[in-house]
Order: sequence, then structure tokens, then C-alpha cells
Amino acid sequence: MMLRPATVFAILVGLGLWLPLVQFKPNRIAAGEGIRLDQALAGGPVIALAVLGLLVLSCIWRMPDRMRIVLALAGMAGSLVVLGHAARSLSVEAGNLARLAPASGFWLMLLGFSLMLADGVARLGPSLPARWLILGLVLVAGFGILASGMLDQISVMREYATRRAAFLHEAKRHLQLAFGSLGLALLVGLPLGTGIYMMRRLRGPVLAALNILQTIPSLALFGIMLPLLAWLAATLPAAGRWGVSGIGAFPALIALFLYALLPVVSNTLSGLETVPRATREAAVGLGMTRWQVLGQVLIPLALPSLIAALRIVLVQNIGLAVIAGLIGGGGFGTFVFQGLNQMAMDLVLLGTLPTIALALLAGIVLDLLIEHVARGRP
Repeated sequence: MMLRPATVFAILVGLGLWLPLVQFKPNRIAAGEGIRLDQALAGGPVIALAVLGLLVLSCIWRMPDRMRIVLALAGMAGSLVVLGHAARSLSVEAGNLARLAPASGFWLMLLGFSLMLADGVARLGPSLPARWLILGLVLVAGFGILASGMLDQISVMREYATRRAAFLHEAKRHLQLAFGSLGLALLVGLPLGTGIYMMRRLRGPVLAALNILQTIPSLALFGIMLPLLAWLAATLPAAGRWGVSGIGAFPALIALFLYALLPVVSNTLSGLETVPRATREAAVGLGMTRWQVLGQVLIPLALPSLIAALRIVLVQNIGLAVIAGLIGGGGFGTFVFQGLNQMAMDLVLLGTLPTIALALLAGIVLDLLIEHVARGRP
């Protein structure tokens, strides 16, 4: 017997209430001890606990989809409020060296309410402007909670407070790597995809070469590029002045660019091929040249596929850019690998959480753009 989605949400949130809410550590590298919600809220906002419990029960019963969305948002906000209160109350007793990190219970509650929100939105089928509004409200609420100082005693936020300048610098570098490699991939991949659409005999060799590039592990690719780029920088002084080197941001940018080529080229090709043959013939019958058909008919009609390629590449590169930290390329991977070397998971989270948030945001925004463009097609 298959469980209903609402029952799954209730199980997840119920497990979150039962499992440890926070992990207490006497310092940033010591082993931690899990603390459950009832222990963390001793003498605290018991009403919040009761509300979360009611939300769990309400997940099981049938309810209007709008109410499900409201309860899901309330549950997500309530989970963050309870986490912040627990961290503040426990940190007063523990001292400045102690660290309090979200534990499995919190993540399961957040997952349950997030899935409940996604299910409610999918069932309700809101209009495109309404989905933009929901996304905006979630972002405003998230930034509001962070700006309020409610979560300042959480370990990852304390790591951020001590590394604010470095975090902003690495965030800028991460975005430069992700969007820079995306721009290069579009600059090369769109003409290449268009070229193999017009010259069919080149499709097999080009796609085979790009598939081979895609299968090379990132560390192996860095290993191949390191001596080649180091030799190039040593041989051509001008290349060194332009930032070419075996380690740093340049090889990371090139690797991300190479990984991005296949989705851009293949989506460009498939988008152009989906244009009906009758449409192409009608354009030719109107007296358009081959290039006019391409620029005025084929590419506009293939735009949803091109934006889909942009979505795939951007989400992929936001995640892959973490590897740049391993070769001194900067980005959020700097904190991830520093944390792994120091056995400091809070520092790892300082790199992974914003990476996940950026990838999710990019995927949702571009999905909405794809739908907007698709609806505008004739």
C-alpha cells in the first residue's frame, strides 16, 4: 500500500520532532551531542512546539491546497524560530567557545515542510505571476530571518560572522566562475550547435568529442590541464599576465567551460530540430534566405530549449565551482576544503549551504523563465 504524500510529510516532520534538533559541541572541532526539541526548549516557547505538533497532525488530513501552502510556510518559519531560540538559550549556558549546529531533526522538519510547500503549489497550479510572487515572498522571508539576528548563535552563522569579508569575496569569485564559464559556453556552444545543425556530417564527431570531455572526472581534468597551462604561462609571458596559470581561477574556469559545452550544443541542436519542417518550408517560400530563416524563425522558436540549456549549465556550474577551491580557484569550495582539512563541519556548511541555495534559486528562476517563453510562443 502506497503512502499518501501528506502522510510522508507528517512522518518526516514527526521524525524531526523526535530526533535531535541541535548538536552541541564544546568547541568547533570536538565531537557533538544531540539535543532534542523538548530538551532545547525547556522553559522556552512551548507554544511553538505545540504549533509544530498541530502542523504535523494537519498534514495527515485533507485540506485546501491554499491552506497547505500557508501551513507549510508557517512550519518552515516556525522551525527556524525554534532553532534560533534553542541556540540562543543554550549558548548562554555554554559560553563563547561552544558551537550549536542544526541536527538531523531540524533538517527533517525543514525537508518535510518544504516538500509540503512544493506539493501544495503543484496541486494548486498557481499562475505564473503567482509563482513569481511566492518565490519573492520566500526570499524576502529568508533574508528577513537572517537579518533579524535570530540565527546568529547557530555555528555556521558564527563562522560567517568571523569570515564576513572572506565570504563576500569568495561568493563574488564563485559567481564569476559560474557565470563566466556559462558565458564562454554560450559564446562557443550556440554557434557550434547551430553549425552542426546545418552541417549534419559534423554532428557525430563533435558530439562524440564533447561526450568524452563530459566523462572525464574533474580532478583528472585538472591534472591534465595543470602542466599544460603552467607550460603555457612560462612560455608566453603575455599569457601569464592575463592570468593563465596551472592553479587558481583560470583552470577552474576552463574546466567548467568544457563541462558546459555538451548541454549547450546538444540543447541548441535539439531545439532547432524541434521546429516543424512545415514552418521552415513556409519561411523559405516567403523568400527568406537560409540565414534569415535561422535568425528570424528557427532560433526564436527554439528559445525554450536554449534557456533550458542555460538552466542546466548554470545549475551544474554553480555546484561544480566548489571544486575550484581544491586548486586555489576560490569560491565557496575554499570553505568546504578548509573545513574538511580542519575537521570543522560548520566551516564546510558555510560553503555548501549557499551553493545549494544558489543552485536551487537558479533552477527555479530559469524554470519560470522557460515557462514564460513557452507560453509566448505561437
